[in-house]
Amino acid sequence: MSYFHSITVKSPSIEQLREKVEGALKSEGFGVLTEIDVQATMKKKLDKDYAPYLILGACNPVFADKVLSAEPHIGVLLPCNVTIRQLDAGNFEVAMMNPGAAMSAVQNPAIEPLANEVGEKLQRALDLIEA
Repeated sequence: MSYFHSITVKSPSIEQLREKVEGALKSEGFGVLTEIDVQATMKKKLDKDYAPYLILGACNPVFADKVLSAEPHIGVLLPCNVTIRQLDAGNFEVAMMNPGAAMSAVQNPAIEPLANEVGEKLQRALDLIEA
């Protein structure tokens, strides 16, 4: 089981693609809580050049509540990370974590169906971006 699912899409900019990604996530009940601009961070901290690369921390509060209620330590695996990175001019990869794979280490039977349902929602969002 892969720990992520990804697609490659064309976009004029990472900013325009980010709007599309956030819209797709929103349609499945997710909001973006955190953002890491890898390109800017690596330049600032290491003076190293990176292509545009964003890590978005997406959260569906209904499911976050359910998994936190079933397993209080699950917060170390939250939120669901989504990455957008430029591959070359006009081509970007959008990748989303596979909650089923990530949560399998928890070994709590109450978590598995929730992780699978969140995974289905993330896959639908990924499909919307590709469409």
